[in-house]
Amino acid sequence: MGALAELTRPAGDDDHVGGVPARLVAAPESTEQAAALIAAARELTVVVRGGGTRLHWGPPPSALDLIIDTRRLTGVVEHAAGDLITVVRAGTPFGELALGDQQLALDAPAAATVGGVVASGASGPRRLHYGTARDLLIGITVVRADGVVARSGGKVVKNVAGYDLGKLFTGSHGTLGLITECVFRLHPRPAVSAYVRSTAPAQAVPAILAAQVAPAAIEIDTATGELTVLVEGTREGVRDRAALVEKLLAGEVADQPPGWWGRDPWAADEIGMKLSVPLSKVPALVASGAALRGSAGTGVLYAAARDITEVERLRALCVRSGGHAVVLTAPEGVRDILDMWGPVPGLALMRRIKDQFDPGHRFAPGRFVGGI
Repeated sequence: MGALAELTRPAGDDDHVGGVPARLVAAPESTEQAAALIAAARELTVVVRGGGTRLHWGPPPSALDLIIDTRRLTGVVEHAAGDLITVVRAGTPFGELALGDQQLALDAPAAATVGGVVASGASGPRRLHYGTARDLLIGITVVRADGVVARSGGKVVKNVAGYDLGKLFTGSHGTLGLITECVFRLHPRPAVSAYVRSTAPAQAVPAILAAQVAPAAIEIDTATGELTVLVEGTREGVRDRAALVEKLLAGEVADQPPGWWGRDPWAADEIGMKLSVPLSKVPALVASGAALRGSAGTGVLYAAARDITEVERLRALCVRSGGHAVVLTAPEGVRDILDMWGPVPGLALMRRIKDQFDPGHRFAPGRFVGGI
Protein backbone atom coordinates (compact mmCIF):
# COMPACT_ATOMS: atom_id res chain seq x y z
CA MET A 1 0.00 0.00 0.00
CA GLY A 2 3.04 2.31 0.15
CA ALA A 3 2.82 3.46 -3.47
CA LEU A 4 -0.92 3.90 -3.16
CA ALA A 5 -0.69 6.11 -0.08
CA GLU A 6 2.18 8.10 -1.57
CA LEU A 7 0.55 8.78 -4.94
CA THR A 8 -3.09 9.37 -4.03
CA ARG A 9 -5.10 12.10 -2.35
CA PRO A 10 -8.68 12.16 -1.09
CA ALA A 11 -11.18 12.96 -3.83
CA GLY A 12 -12.86 16.37 -3.89
CA ASP A 13 -16.34 17.47 -4.90
CA ASP A 14 -15.40 17.65 -8.59
CA ASP A 15 -13.85 14.20 -8.66
CA HIS A 16 -16.74 12.19 -10.05
CA VAL A 17 -17.65 10.45 -13.30
CA GLY A 18 -21.23 10.61 -14.49
CA GLY A 19 -22.30 11.59 -11.00
CA VAL A 20 -20.49 8.67 -9.33
CA PRO A 21 -17.99 10.06 -6.78
CA ALA A 22 -14.48 8.68 -6.38
CA ARG A 23 -12.73 8.08 -3.06
CA LEU A 24 -9.19 8.76 -4.24
CA VAL A 25 -7.37 10.61 -7.03
CA ALA A 26 -3.85 10.02 -8.33
CA ALA A 27 -1.79 11.86 -10.94
CA PRO A 28 1.29 9.77 -11.85
CA GLU A 29 4.05 11.56 -13.74
CA SER A 30 5.62 8.61 -15.56
CA THR A 31 4.77 5.19 -16.96
CA GLU A 32 6.80 3.56 -14.19
CA GLN A 33 5.00 5.49 -11.48
CA ALA A 34 1.64 4.65 -13.05
CA ALA A 35 2.58 0.97 -13.10
CA ALA A 36 3.50 1.04 -9.39
CA LEU A 37 0.22 2.81 -8.62
CA ILE A 38 -1.95 0.34 -10.53
CA ALA A 39 -0.15 -2.64 -9.05
CA ALA A 40 -0.74 -1.24 -5.56
CA ALA A 41 -4.38 -0.43 -6.33
CA ARG A 42 -5.26 -3.94 -7.51
CA GLU A 43 -8.30 -4.11 -5.21
CA LEU A 44 -9.73 -0.77 -6.40
CA THR A 45 -12.00 0.15 -9.28
CA VAL A 46 -10.45 2.76 -11.57
CA VAL A 47 -11.48 5.37 -14.13
CA VAL A 48 -8.88 7.28 -16.16
CA ARG A 49 -9.41 11.02 -16.62
CA GLY A 50 -7.68 13.15 -19.23
CA GLY A 51 -8.86 16.64 -20.18
CA GLY A 52 -12.42 15.74 -19.24
CA THR A 53 -13.83 16.92 -22.57
CA ARG A 54 -15.55 13.58 -23.21
CA LEU A 55 -15.64 12.09 -19.71
CA HIS A 56 -19.44 12.43 -19.80
CA TRP A 57 -19.66 10.14 -22.83
CA GLY A 58 -21.00 6.68 -22.09
CA PRO A 59 -22.72 5.26 -19.01
CA PRO A 60 -21.44 6.08 -15.52
CA PRO A 61 -19.17 3.48 -13.87
CA SER A 62 -20.89 0.88 -11.73
CA ALA A 63 -18.26 1.50 -9.04
CA LEU A 64 -15.45 4.02 -8.61
CA ASP A 65 -12.68 4.04 -6.02
CA LEU A 66 -9.83 5.76 -7.83
CA ILE A 67 -9.55 8.36 -10.59
CA ILE A 68 -6.19 8.28 -12.38
CA ASP A 69 -5.62 11.79 -13.71
CA THR A 70 -3.18 11.98 -16.62
CA ARG A 71 -2.51 15.75 -16.32
CA ARG A 72 1.13 15.13 -15.29
CA LEU A 73 1.82 12.59 -18.06
CA THR A 74 2.55 15.34 -20.55
CA GLY A 75 5.03 16.35 -23.17
CA VAL A 76 6.43 15.33 -26.54
CA VAL A 77 8.95 12.56 -25.93
CA GLU A 78 10.25 12.60 -29.49
CA HIS A 79 9.49 14.32 -32.76
CA ALA A 80 11.18 12.57 -35.66
CA ALA A 81 10.31 15.15 -38.30
CA GLY A 82 12.12 13.31 -41.08
CA ASP A 83 10.03 10.20 -40.43
CA LEU A 84 6.78 12.13 -39.81
CA ILE A 85 6.44 10.49 -36.39
CA THR A 86 5.95 11.80 -32.87
CA VAL A 87 5.92 10.08 -29.47
CA VAL A 88 3.62 11.89 -27.04
CA ARG A 89 2.66 11.26 -23.42
CA ALA A 90 -1.03 10.49 -23.07
CA GLY A 91 -1.96 13.45 -20.87
CA THR A 92 -0.68 16.06 -23.32
CA PRO A 93 -3.43 18.50 -24.38
CA PHE A 94 -3.78 18.96 -28.13
CA GLY A 95 -3.45 22.70 -27.66
CA GLU A 96 0.09 22.18 -26.37
CA LEU A 97 1.36 20.07 -29.28
CA ALA A 98 4.11 22.11 -30.94
CA LEU A 99 5.15 20.22 -34.07
CA GLY A 100 6.34 23.05 -36.30
CA ASP A 101 5.30 22.61 -39.91
CA GLN A 102 3.79 19.19 -39.17
CA GLN A 103 0.47 18.26 -37.58
CA LEU A 104 -1.42 15.51 -35.81
CA ALA A 105 -4.57 15.76 -37.90
CA LEU A 106 -7.27 14.69 -35.44
CA ASP A 107 -9.31 17.93 -35.06
CA ALA A 108 -9.49 17.56 -31.27
CA PRO A 109 -10.43 20.36 -28.84
CA ALA A 110 -7.41 22.17 -27.41
CA ALA A 111 -8.15 20.86 -23.90
CA ALA A 112 -8.56 17.24 -25.02
CA THR A 113 -5.62 14.94 -24.29
CA VAL A 114 -4.10 12.62 -26.86
CA GLY A 115 -4.81 9.60 -24.65
CA GLY A 116 -8.41 10.69 -24.17
CA VAL A 117 -8.97 11.05 -27.90
CA VAL A 118 -7.55 7.57 -28.48
CA ALA A 119 -9.58 6.05 -25.64
CA SER A 120 -12.84 7.66 -26.80
CA GLY A 121 -12.22 6.88 -30.47
CA ALA A 122 -13.31 10.41 -31.35
CA SER A 123 -12.63 11.99 -34.74
CA GLY A 124 -13.30 15.28 -36.46
CA PRO A 125 -14.20 16.62 -39.91
CA ARG A 126 -10.86 15.79 -41.55
CA ARG A 127 -11.21 12.05 -40.94
CA LEU A 128 -12.19 11.87 -44.63
CA HIS A 129 -8.63 12.65 -45.75
CA TYR A 130 -6.38 11.85 -42.78
CA GLY A 131 -8.29 9.04 -41.07
CA THR A 132 -9.15 8.56 -37.42
CA ALA A 133 -7.05 7.99 -34.30
CA ARG A 134 -7.08 4.29 -35.13
CA ASP A 135 -5.42 5.09 -38.47
CA LEU A 136 -2.85 7.60 -37.19
CA LEU A 137 -1.81 5.69 -34.07
CA ILE A 138 1.17 3.48 -34.92
CA GLY A 139 2.41 2.63 -31.44
CA ILE A 140 1.24 2.68 -27.86
CA THR A 141 2.46 2.14 -24.29
CA VAL A 142 -0.09 0.99 -21.73
CA VAL A 143 -0.21 -0.19 -18.14
CA ARG A 144 -2.36 -3.30 -17.76
CA ALA A 145 -4.68 -3.89 -14.85
CA ASP A 146 -2.02 -6.03 -13.14
CA GLY A 147 0.50 -3.18 -13.29
CA VAL A 148 2.55 -4.67 -16.15
CA VAL A 149 3.76 -2.21 -18.80
CA ALA A 150 3.09 -3.32 -22.39
CA ARG A 151 4.25 -1.72 -25.65
CA SER A 152 3.10 -2.31 -29.18
CA GLY A 153 3.86 -0.93 -32.62
CA GLY A 154 5.94 2.15 -33.32
CA LYS A 155 9.63 1.36 -32.97
CA VAL A 156 8.92 -1.97 -31.31
CA VAL A 157 9.32 -4.84 -33.76
CA LYS A 158 7.04 -7.39 -32.11
CA ASN A 159 3.58 -6.75 -30.70
CA VAL A 160 2.79 -7.97 -27.19
CA ALA A 161 1.10 -11.37 -27.10
CA GLY A 162 0.17 -11.05 -30.77
CA TYR A 163 -2.25 -8.16 -30.11
CA ASP A 164 -2.28 -4.83 -31.91
CA LEU A 165 -2.68 -2.92 -28.67
CA GLY A 166 -3.25 0.39 -30.45
CA LYS A 167 -6.34 -0.86 -32.23
CA LEU A 168 -7.64 -2.61 -29.10
CA PHE A 169 -7.25 0.45 -26.89
CA THR A 170 -8.64 2.91 -29.45
CA GLY A 171 -12.29 3.42 -28.58
CA SER A 172 -12.10 1.15 -25.51
CA HIS A 173 -13.22 3.98 -23.19
CA GLY A 174 -10.52 3.17 -20.65
CA THR A 175 -11.83 -0.33 -19.96
CA LEU A 176 -8.63 -2.26 -20.77
CA GLY A 177 -5.98 -0.30 -18.89
CA LEU A 178 -4.13 3.02 -18.78
CA ILE A 179 -2.60 4.57 -21.91
CA THR A 180 0.63 6.40 -21.02
CA GLU A 181 2.31 7.10 -24.40
CA CYS A 182 1.20 7.21 -28.01
CA VAL A 183 3.18 7.12 -31.25
CA PHE A 184 1.47 8.93 -34.11
CA ARG A 185 2.00 9.31 -37.81
CA LEU A 186 2.12 13.01 -38.73
CA HIS A 187 1.29 14.99 -41.86
CA PRO A 188 2.71 18.23 -43.25
CA ARG A 189 0.76 21.28 -42.17
CA PRO A 190 -1.03 22.63 -45.27
CA ALA A 191 0.07 26.03 -46.56
CA VAL A 192 -3.49 27.10 -47.42
CA SER A 193 -7.03 26.02 -46.56
CA ALA A 194 -10.30 26.97 -48.27
CA TYR A 195 -13.89 26.22 -47.31
CA VAL A 196 -16.48 26.01 -50.06
CA ARG A 197 -19.84 26.73 -48.43
CA SER A 198 -23.09 25.87 -50.18
CA THR A 199 -26.69 24.78 -49.74
CA ALA A 200 -26.21 21.82 -52.05
CA PRO A 201 -27.96 18.59 -50.98
CA ALA A 202 -26.20 15.50 -49.63
CA GLN A 203 -26.77 13.90 -53.04
CA ALA A 204 -23.97 16.14 -54.35
CA VAL A 205 -21.29 14.30 -52.35
CA PRO A 206 -20.54 11.56 -54.95
CA ALA A 207 -19.84 14.25 -57.56
CA ILE A 208 -17.34 15.93 -55.22
CA LEU A 209 -15.57 12.64 -54.53
CA ALA A 210 -15.49 11.79 -58.25
CA ALA A 211 -14.06 15.19 -59.21
CA GLN A 212 -10.58 14.30 -57.89
CA VAL A 213 -10.30 17.46 -55.81
CA ALA A 214 -9.01 15.48 -52.79
CA PRO A 215 -11.23 17.16 -50.18
CA ALA A 216 -9.94 17.08 -46.61
CA ALA A 217 -13.54 17.11 -45.31
CA ILE A 218 -17.12 17.21 -46.55
CA GLU A 219 -19.38 18.30 -43.70
CA ILE A 220 -23.13 18.81 -43.53
CA ASP A 221 -25.36 20.64 -41.04
CA THR A 222 -29.12 20.20 -41.27
CA ALA A 223 -29.88 23.17 -38.99
CA THR A 224 -28.42 25.63 -41.50
CA GLY A 225 -28.88 23.46 -44.58
CA GLU A 226 -25.20 23.86 -45.42
CA LEU A 227 -22.83 21.47 -47.16
CA THR A 228 -19.23 22.65 -46.75
CA VAL A 229 -16.11 21.23 -48.37
CA LEU A 230 -12.60 21.79 -47.02
CA VAL A 231 -9.70 21.82 -49.48
CA GLU A 232 -6.11 21.98 -48.23
CA GLY A 233 -2.67 22.14 -49.82
CA THR A 234 -0.53 24.57 -51.81
CA ARG A 235 -1.84 28.01 -52.71
CA GLU A 236 -2.25 27.30 -56.42
CA GLY A 237 -3.61 23.80 -55.89
CA VAL A 238 -6.20 24.95 -53.36
CA ARG A 239 -7.25 27.84 -55.59
CA ASP A 240 -7.92 25.56 -58.54
CA ARG A 241 -9.59 22.78 -56.59
CA ALA A 242 -11.76 25.16 -54.57
CA ALA A 243 -12.89 26.84 -57.80
CA LEU A 244 -13.95 23.47 -59.19
CA VAL A 245 -15.90 22.60 -56.02
CA GLU A 246 -17.45 26.08 -56.04
CA LYS A 247 -18.71 25.44 -59.57
CA LEU A 248 -19.99 21.95 -58.73
CA LEU A 249 -21.96 23.14 -55.70
CA ALA A 250 -22.84 26.68 -56.78
CA GLY A 251 -21.23 27.73 -53.53
CA GLU A 252 -18.89 30.40 -52.20
CA VAL A 253 -15.25 30.11 -51.15
CA ALA A 254 -14.25 31.31 -47.66
CA ASP A 255 -10.99 31.17 -45.72
CA GLN A 256 -12.77 30.35 -42.43
CA PRO A 257 -15.13 27.47 -41.56
CA PRO A 258 -18.79 28.03 -40.69
CA GLY A 259 -19.55 28.47 -37.00
CA TRP A 260 -20.99 24.97 -36.67
CA TRP A 261 -17.89 23.26 -38.11
CA GLY A 262 -16.59 20.45 -35.86
CA ARG A 263 -19.08 21.20 -33.07
CA ASP A 264 -21.50 18.76 -31.45
CA PRO A 265 -25.08 19.48 -32.60
CA TRP A 266 -26.78 18.78 -29.26
CA ALA A 267 -27.56 20.97 -26.24
CA ALA A 268 -26.98 19.89 -22.64
CA ASP A 269 -30.59 18.74 -22.25
CA GLU A 270 -30.59 16.67 -25.45
CA ILE A 271 -29.37 13.18 -26.30
CA GLY A 272 -26.18 13.08 -28.36
CA MET A 273 -25.77 10.25 -30.85
CA LYS A 274 -23.15 9.01 -33.31
CA LEU A 275 -24.62 7.55 -36.49
CA SER A 276 -22.68 5.54 -39.07
CA VAL A 277 -24.14 4.52 -42.43
CA PRO A 278 -22.85 3.69 -45.92
CA LEU A 279 -22.31 6.78 -48.08
CA SER A 280 -25.24 5.90 -50.30
CA LYS A 281 -27.57 6.11 -47.28
CA VAL A 282 -26.48 9.57 -46.09
CA PRO A 283 -29.20 11.41 -48.09
CA ALA A 284 -31.93 9.26 -46.49
CA LEU A 285 -30.50 9.97 -43.05
CA VAL A 286 -30.42 13.70 -43.78
CA ALA A 287 -34.04 13.51 -45.00
CA SER A 288 -35.14 11.87 -41.73
CA GLY A 289 -35.79 15.24 -40.12
CA ALA A 290 -33.23 14.76 -37.35
CA ALA A 291 -30.82 17.49 -36.29
CA LEU A 292 -27.62 16.17 -37.89
CA ARG A 293 -24.08 17.37 -38.32
CA GLY A 294 -20.95 15.60 -39.47
CA SER A 295 -19.11 13.93 -42.30
CA ALA A 296 -21.25 13.46 -45.38
CA GLY A 297 -18.08 12.21 -47.03
CA THR A 298 -17.58 9.23 -44.69
CA GLY A 299 -21.12 8.52 -43.48
CA VAL A 300 -20.31 9.37 -39.86
CA LEU A 301 -22.73 11.94 -38.48
CA TYR A 302 -23.78 13.21 -35.07
CA ALA A 303 -27.39 13.76 -34.06
CA ALA A 304 -29.32 15.59 -31.39
CA ALA A 305 -32.29 13.47 -30.30
CA ARG A 306 -35.12 14.91 -28.23
CA ASP A 307 -36.26 11.71 -26.55
CA ILE A 308 -35.91 7.92 -26.45
CA THR A 309 -38.47 7.50 -29.23
CA GLU A 310 -36.27 9.49 -31.58
CA VAL A 311 -33.21 7.50 -30.51
CA GLU A 312 -35.00 4.28 -31.41
CA ARG A 313 -36.18 5.70 -34.75
CA LEU A 314 -32.71 6.84 -35.78
CA ARG A 315 -31.12 3.59 -34.60
CA ALA A 316 -33.60 1.53 -36.61
CA LEU A 317 -32.95 3.66 -39.70
CA CYS A 318 -29.19 3.18 -39.36
CA VAL A 319 -29.45 -0.58 -38.82
CA ARG A 320 -31.74 -0.97 -41.84
CA SER A 321 -29.16 0.96 -43.85
CA GLY A 322 -26.38 -1.41 -42.85
CA GLY A 323 -24.91 0.89 -40.21
CA HIS A 324 -25.23 1.44 -36.49
CA ALA A 325 -26.03 4.12 -33.93
CA VAL A 326 -24.80 4.68 -30.39
CA VAL A 327 -25.72 7.22 -27.75
CA LEU A 328 -22.68 9.20 -26.64
CA THR A 329 -24.25 11.36 -23.97
CA ALA A 330 -27.66 11.95 -22.41
CA PRO A 331 -29.19 13.84 -19.48
CA GLU A 332 -28.95 11.91 -16.23
CA GLY A 333 -32.62 11.03 -15.95
CA VAL A 334 -32.73 9.68 -19.50
CA ARG A 335 -29.34 7.97 -19.47
CA ASP A 336 -30.34 5.58 -16.71
CA ILE A 337 -33.20 4.06 -18.73
CA LEU A 338 -31.64 4.23 -22.18
CA ASP A 339 -29.88 1.53 -24.18
CA MET A 340 -26.84 3.60 -25.11
CA TRP A 341 -25.13 1.04 -27.33
CA GLY A 342 -27.86 -0.85 -29.14
CA PRO A 343 -27.07 -4.14 -30.93
CA VAL A 344 -23.30 -4.72 -31.14
CA PRO A 345 -21.82 -7.55 -33.23
CA GLY A 346 -18.84 -9.25 -31.66
CA LEU A 347 -19.89 -8.65 -28.06
CA ALA A 348 -18.74 -12.11 -26.97
CA LEU A 349 -15.25 -11.43 -28.35
CA MET A 350 -15.13 -8.06 -26.60
CA ARG A 351 -15.97 -9.74 -23.31
CA ARG A 352 -13.20 -12.29 -23.78
CA ILE A 353 -10.68 -9.52 -24.43
CA LYS A 354 -11.88 -7.65 -21.35
CA ASP A 355 -11.51 -10.81 -19.26
CA GLN A 356 -7.95 -11.29 -20.50
CA PHE A 357 -6.76 -7.71 -20.01
CA ASP A 358 -8.78 -6.89 -16.90
CA PRO A 359 -9.99 -10.15 -15.28
CA GLY A 360 -11.17 -8.32 -12.16
CA HIS A 361 -13.20 -5.84 -14.25
CA ARG A 362 -11.64 -2.97 -12.32
CA PHE A 363 -11.10 -0.48 -15.12
CA ALA A 364 -14.15 1.66 -15.91
CA PRO A 365 -16.61 -1.07 -14.88
CA GLY A 366 -19.93 -0.79 -16.70
CA ARG A 367 -18.74 2.05 -18.96
CA PHE A 368 -18.55 0.07 -22.18
CA VAL A 369 -20.91 -1.93 -24.36
CA GLY A 370 -22.63 -4.89 -22.69
CA GLY A 371 -21.76 -3.61 -19.22
CA ILE A 372 -18.04 -4.30 -19.82
